[in-house]
Amino acid sequence: MARIMVTQVKSTIGTKPVHRKTMKALGLAGIGRQTNLPDTADVRGMLARVTHLITVEPGEELA
Repeated sequence: MARIMVTQVKSTIGTKPVHRKTMKALGLAGIGRQTNLPDTADVRGMLARVTHLITVEPGEELA
C-alpha cells in the first residue's frame, strides 16, 4: 500500500478546535514532527482540512 510522509510546519495555536483534533488524530503534536501514514481516502480528507499546517511528501513502503 502507498504511504505518505506528513510533516507539521506550523503551530496549532490559534487554530480551530477541529483542526487541533485532526492534527492529533494524524499523530502530529508539534512543529517538525513527522509521521508516515497510509495513502487512503480517509487520511487524504484529514490532510485537506489542515493543509495550511503541514507538508506532504511521498513516504517509504513498509515491508
